Amino acid sequence: MREFTCLAIFVIVSAVFAVIMIALGFLCQYRKTSPVKNSTYECGISPFSDARINFDIKYFNYAILFLIFDIETIFLYPFAVSINSLGLFAVIEAFLFIGILLFGLFFVIKKKFLRWI
Repeated sequence: MREFTCLAIFVIVSAVFAVIMIALGFLCQYRKTSPVKNSTYECGISPFSDARINFDIKYFNYAILFLIFDIETIFLYPFAVSINSLGLFAVIEAFLFIGILLFGLFFVIKKKFLRWI
């Protein structure tokens, strides 16, 4: 029961701290707007074009796929380190996890999502 009390206190303090930081951000912000303030800062050089550029969505998709498989590696590393002390059930769960991710990879390949052009 003590663990849950500590966890509850931690969650409450974290939530209150987050709310306080957001409120302080709103209270301390500079409210006066001007064209100079709203312009893009480019190291003292006057901006010569719009700072927003259009980019193809495929770059975003590759980034999301990279994050998914990067997180898979992070989750599998502790398993690989302690594989000798784990039982058969944990090994089956790890292979099930890898299988689900491979299913997603094959789905992406089948949909020709990884084609660059």
